[in-house]
Amino acid sequence: MRVIQFREALREAMSEEMRRDKNVFLMGEEVAEYNGAYKVSQGMLDEFGPDRVYDTPIAELGFAGLGVGAAMNGLRPIIEFMTFNFSLVAIDQVINSAAKMYSMSGGAYSVPIVFRGPTGNAGQLGATHSSNFENWFANTPGLKVVVPSNPYDAKGLLKASIRDNDPVIFMESELMYSDKGEVPESEYLLPIGVADIKRKGKDVTIVSFGKMMKVALEAAEELAKDGIEAEVIDLRTVRPIDYAAVVESVKKTNRCVVVEEANPLAAISSEIAYHLQRNAFDYLDAPVVRVNSMDVPLSYAPTYIDATIPNVKRTLDAVKQVMYK
Repeated sequence: MRVIQFREALREAMSEEMRRDKNVFLMGEEVAEYNGAYKVSQGMLDEFGPDRVYDTPIAELGFAGLGVGAAMNGLRPIIEFMTFNFSLVAIDQVINSAAKMYSMSGGAYSVPIVFRGPTGNAGQLGATHSSNFENWFANTPGLKVVVPSNPYDAKGLLKASIRDNDPVIFMESELMYSDKGEVPESEYLLPIGVADIKRKGKDVTIVSFGKMMKVALEAAEELAKDGIEAEVIDLRTVRPIDYAAVVESVKKTNRCVVVEEANPLAAISSEIAYHLQRNAFDYLDAPVVRVNSMDVPLSYAPTYIDATIPNVKRTLDAVKQVMYK
């Protein structure tokens, strides 16, 4: 199987869906003439032309609203935010229009739109460019929220998101665009709302998603050296969450650690912990432990970044805590 970059997998997904369906188009800042701020849309303007790959002004509220209106009228927009930090400028369109339109219209209007772009920390970009909003959007009925961790999942999930009749928040990472992975040349789609067991184990369950999967998998490798076999679950989507996959794993391992980049209050890790104590309490041999970013805005200094976000050491410490070691 060929190996391609994360950005190439995203580009293939969008291009294949645009060839398949003339109603699909891409719109955002620098997606056309500049080939994308992260080169995700490189070459797409040449293939599809300016009628389907649109450069926009720096006006997220405006082009997000344009996309919602286009989706209500039968098109399938892909709206790229240069970072999801900038989606806050457009959050009224996402939350009060896209997410609620189907319900408010009594089913008269669907909004088949994908809002995609990078989320979370990407190094020394400062506090206003480093937030995680997965749990914000996942808190909104009417939205689906997808956070892939590798090129294979990214392509299959983005194709499924573009074909979905509901609005989808598709969150990537600037630090993953150059990551490489095996991706089939033949067409495939991955179902939204189905988690994936990236590593099987029997001693402890580690749950994560997005780029924090790197931390989870590296921690599992380190644990294996000490004879601890961790089962690592990639949620892949955080709305809907595949609760059943997590519960089934914990029934086997009896312990759980959740690794998430977001700040701790009302996070996805909080939801996983609640669900396990509600639906798998009798199987737990220890309280669920969460590994989140510290509850502070992310600083610019690299030493502070390293001290703030989840890492392998903190994950190993959490596993040892639930195993009473």
